[in-house]
Amino acid sequence: MDKHRSPSPAVSTLNRRRTGAIALLAGMLACGTAAWAQAPGAYPSKSIRMVIPFTPGGSADILGRAMGHELTKAWGQSVVPENVAGAGGSIGADRVAKAAGDGYTLLMGHVGTLAITPSLYPKLPYDPVRSFTPIAWVARVPNVLVVHPALPVTDLPSFIAYAKAHPDQINYSSGGNGSAAHMTMSYLAQQTGVRMQHVPYKGTAPAVNDLVAGQVQALFTGIPAVLAQLKAGQVKALAVSSPQRVTILSQVPTVAEAAVPGFEADQWYGIVGPAGMPKAVVEQLNAQINASLQSPAILERLQSEGAQPMPSSSQVFGELIAKDLERWRKVIQDSGMSL
Repeated sequence: MDKHRSPSPAVSTLNRRRTGAIALLAGMLACGTAAWAQAPGAYPSKSIRMVIPFTPGGSADILGRAMGHELTKAWGQSVVPENVAGAGGSIGADRVAKAAGDGYTLLMGHVGTLAITPSLYPKLPYDPVRSFTPIAWVARVPNVLVVHPALPVTDLPSFIAYAKAHPDQINYSSGGNGSAAHMTMSYLAQQTGVRMQHVPYKGTAPAVNDLVAGQVQALFTGIPAVLAQLKAGQVKALAVSSPQRVTILSQVPTVAEAAVPGFEADQWYGIVGPAGMPKAVVEQLNAQINASLQSPAILERLQSEGAQPMPSSSQVFGELIAKDLERWRKVIQDSGMSL
């Protein structure tokens, strides 16, 4: 038998069919792989940058890193925190606004950055609504008014009385011009008719440090940023900004019950991305963040910091941003606040 003779027509046909089938299968697999790479389940395929628009140590930094850790655990992709401070958080926010809307650059948004700063800096390089995609509301954080122990006051009424008797002699710190701490204290001053001197810092952490050192006398900031100092007796709490008392500081009255009925000025935090993010990626991020907010570990962490988790839809978070934009704009206009 000739081992080198040509295959029969039937075998040739079979080989051609087999080759064609293999090519077709390869094409299907290639298409399937491409489709999978574009599917929501493929996100994230690389590390994610979480821009925190304030210095390390403040409430935004604490919560941003906690959420980044949860996302890293859930997805196996690193969420890398990046502190970009300055101008009330607007420098970091602008960096995210100019990033690609692919889900790999996120912002730990804050009431100051997204709802207060726009009314104080009319020429911001970004629009708080059009430049971002709301993703998830993370937490509500009451502010607490703390003072240096050397200040001769025992409660909020005596603080107000002292400030009225010594106009412009109380120096209060904040994380920067236009920050939530600045606005909350300005709002309190407006409501009570007192005059104090504002000392802005580049972030909450140095503002807290100088309060502890006695360089300033007061600060009205988020509970997580001063909780350790309160426990150590380095600062004294006079009142919280929430409508109800806070469990972790249950002995501290609200501003409303102590001196100013109707006063409310909580901070909130949430995650946004650049405008134009794919809906599927937003939904995936929102679902995972909400799931993380209900896990025992993150619940314990947030509540131990005086923060209330706020799992909700991206639409609800977007509505919150729009509502507080109007609320703080009115406060700023009515009080004549300016930088």
